[in-house]
Amino acid sequence: MKNIQKRKALGALFEVLCVLAAGVAIMVLALILYYVFRRGVAVVNFSFLTSLPTPVGVAGGGIGNALIGSLLMVGLGALIAVPVCIAGAIYLDQNPASKLAAYARFATRVLSGIPSMVVGLFVFSQLVLRTGHYSALAGGVALSIVMAPVITLSAEEMLRLVPSSQREASMALGATKQQTVFRLILPGAAGGLIVGVMLAVALAAGQTAPVLLTALTSRFWLTSLAQPTASLPVLIYHYATSPFADWQAHAWGAALVLVAVILVLNVTAQVLLGLINRRR
Repeated sequence: MKNIQKRKALGALFEVLCVLAAGVAIMVLALILYYVFRRGVAVVNFSFLTSLPTPVGVAGGGIGNALIGSLLMVGLGALIAVPVCIAGAIYLDQNPASKLAAYARFATRVLSGIPSMVVGLFVFSQLVLRTGHYSALAGGVALSIVMAPVITLSAEEMLRLVPSSQREASMALGATKQQTVFRLILPGAAGGLIVGVMLAVALAAGQTAPVLLTALTSRFWLTSLAQPTASLPVLIYHYATSPFADWQAHAWGAALVLVAVILVLNVTAQVLLGLINRRR
């Protein structure tokens, strides 16, 4: 009896500690969001989102080129990473016990722990130095590498959730392995795959080091993928570390826009994941 009461007391204590830890995490997030919103909301307007940056001492200006540059590079990274990583996840799902799958899974997990700075240096050495200039294309390639492990690992987990009984029934009805994959497994895991892609996009959107080392920055509109381009993380870095009050104010506005985009992507992904789990 005493042992049971002791275990119940310890269980209650750890439950309270977990609730307190979760509360602290939520409070820290709320404070960050409040502070960014309070400092940045006064700057954000339509002109701020659609205008080019202005030189020091000139009033006005905005983050239009940086916003477009970030959207373009993240979209290009997703365009490169999504088909390759989902194809890799299909192979891992269909050949879970093979040596190649084990090596690929291990390499993907290692890649997920590599600092983004190293990814940027790799793309810098392979693309920027070889072509002789920074470019939006190099930035997109760097972000695709950042996205790759998130998409691959999450896609593999989502594909595994498709019941084996459905797979066996499909094969028993005469469907080939390819037909089973494209007509049963992928449609069944489509919601989870979208969630994984959204989380990877949110991760890539906030990366500074890979973009700084590959796309650098620019004060003009992007007209070619072979040109350097501005991005929100790099613009925030430059403006926040400058001694000019108007640039610092613009840094808070850009930070608010970036946080809002990432927050919307993460919340949408969590809502979709919750809906998928309920249906299952």
